[in-house]
Amino acid sequence: MIVDDHRVVRDGLRGIFDGVPGIEVVAEAGDGHEALARARTARPDVVLMDLRMPGLDGVGAIERLSAAHPEIRVVVLTTYDTDADVSRALAAGVAGYLLKDAPREELQAAVRTAAAGGRVLAQRITSQLMAGLGPKSGVAPSPRELEVRRLIARGAANKEVARALLISETTVKTHLKHVFAKLGVDNRAAAVVAAMERRLI
Repeated sequence: MIVDDHRVVRDGLRGIFDGVPGIEVVAEAGDGHEALARARTARPDVVLMDLRMPGLDGVGAIERLSAAHPEIRVVVLTTYDTDADVSRALAAGVAGYLLKDAPREELQAAVRTAAAGGRVLAQRITSQLMAGLGPKSGVAPSPRELEVRRLIARGAANKEVARALLISETTVKTHLKHVFAKLGVDNRAAAVVAAMERRLI
């Protein structure tokens, strides 16, 4: 189900998923109240939810939707990437947070990931939130892990981190695994979610 207060956005998203094997748009809604009503009848597996809408906003709708239909997975799709917006959405229990400039392939993959029980976060969101994983977390990263984390937080890919620190890409992955292990997770998106759940960032 697509939830957005702009019809042109809903039409565009419907076009992105039209004809894609395994994905069907079963409903649309223009605000949070309408989303709750449509969810009761359409029973979607995944909801793409805008945040800023008149009446009942995205976070309010997510909270009510999660309470009434915990089996429905919600992925936020918005233009807003402030820490406050991301924090409220993650605290509400979303399965993902994407930005509206995401390419169609990323959106399609996100829907499949969410439907399968996984989580997905835009790279920019992951980077800015990982930047907040500091000493207050109670985790003691090594100096090299801190360097790797700082570069990742700026949006650098593993290959770029390796080049900047004059280490191999395998070593970068090893440092990231150590950071993940200290949080009890196995990937960047899960690290952000774990940190949010534990109020580390």
